[in-house]
Amino acid sequence: MQIAGAIGVFDSGVGGLSVLHHIRNILPSERLIYVADSAHVPYGDKSHPYIESRSLTLTRFLIEQGADAIVIACNTATAAAAQTLRDRFTLPILGMEPAVKPAVLATQSCVVGVLATVGTLESARFAALLEKYAGKVKIVTQGCPGLVEQVERGDLHSLETRRLIERYTAPLLDQGADTLILGCTHYPFLAPLIRDVVGADITLVDTGEAVARHLQLRIASELPSRIAGAASAQFFTSGEAAQATKIMSLLWGEQVTVQRLPPEFA
Repeated sequence: MQIAGAIGVFDSGVGGLSVLHHIRNILPSERLIYVADSAHVPYGDKSHPYIESRSLTLTRFLIEQGADAIVIACNTATAAAAQTLRDRFTLPILGMEPAVKPAVLATQSCVVGVLATVGTLESARFAALLEKYAGKVKIVTQGCPGLVEQVERGDLHSLETRRLIERYTAPLLDQGADTLILGCTHYPFLAPLIRDVVGADITLVDTGEAVARHLQLRIASELPSRIAGAASAQFFTSGEAAQATKIMSLLWGEQVTVQRLPPEFA
């Protein structure tokens, strides 16, 4: 018997929509369910047990909604909770991680800069990535307090956002970085402004498309009797629904209606 499924995606806020765009492009027939945990954003300054607890809660909600594959569209939540989720649930669970390997392959100066949340940069998972892939390439990192909040407000082009980007990219460029990893799923929405600040010669790397392609392969190999649900997208938030509808419509590129999570999940 073939069973219709859905892909569940969650992030600390609206940033994971950058990953959802890639999933929609590569798997256009899928039913998508997205949760923005905006009442608890940002995850970058939260403890691992806190993020783990929220990740378990959101995964349970997505499974209740019919998700049979989960994407943790958040680097910080991946570092804090991916293994716990995989231990607890049997369905395919994919996470995010800063794209160290492709950035190392792309750099000509042998210096790669990483823009990320403090939580991601301090994680053991990120340290393992550096040990595995950096080799002789110098990796310089920069925590970026405030950038997630700018995207959460839909403030993608203001002078305040530009000044934050200038502040965070300057030390990396000063050390010779010619490749910058966008180590948070919120940051691709700032890519045009980052590009304007750093110039055309700097390579920007994110992992959204690679995760979507990996998801396609995992579904094909692990859920062979499955068929895609009717092409659609549902959006939920733990925050304020009206504000989320405004911001997520802007970032998704079309008008959407965002529902508030039930109280037991918010």
